[in-house]
Amino acid sequence: MIIVLQIFVYMLIAQVILSWLVAFNVVNTSNRIVYMIGDVLHRVTEPVLGPVRRFLPGLGPVDISPVVVLLLIWFIQTELSILVRSMY
Repeated sequence: MIIVLQIFVYMLIAQVILSWLVAFNVVNTSNRIVYMIGDVLHRVTEPVLGPVRRFLPGLGPVDISPVVVLLLIWFIQTELSILVRSMY
C-alpha cells in the first residue's frame, strides 16, 4: 500500500510540473506525446484532486489541492509505517 501511495505521489508531482510547463509555454499540448502523458496523468490524479478542489475555497488562479493531497498521503504513509512497525 505504501508503494502504491508513493507511485501516486510521483505521478502527482509529474502532473503539477507538466501543468506548470504547459502554463509557461515551455511545452505545448499540441505535441502528441506531451498530450498523451498529460492525459494519463490527468486521468490518474483527477479522481483524487477533483473532490479536494471542491472542498477547498477558491484562491483565484492558485490551486493548492496537490499540496493538500500530498500532505494527506504523507500522513497516511506515516500512519501505515507506524502500524507495520508495531506488528513486528
